[in-house]
Amino acid sequence: MMQIITRFLADERGATAIEYGLIAAGISLAIITVVNALGTNIGAKFSSIRTNLGGS
Repeated sequence: MMQIITRFLADERGATAIEYGLIAAGISLAIITVVNALGTNIGAKFSSIRTNLGGS
């Protein structure tokens, strides 16, 4: 029984999977932030162009 507990505590595969999950979540958050910022800037630019062209 002690061997099983020792092997379980020494196994780091689960910790590695969690670390990769956290890295993926961080990258996803960065991508979402950049896309939202770009979307806002592009929307404002098109609105400015439409206004300058005399659109409503």
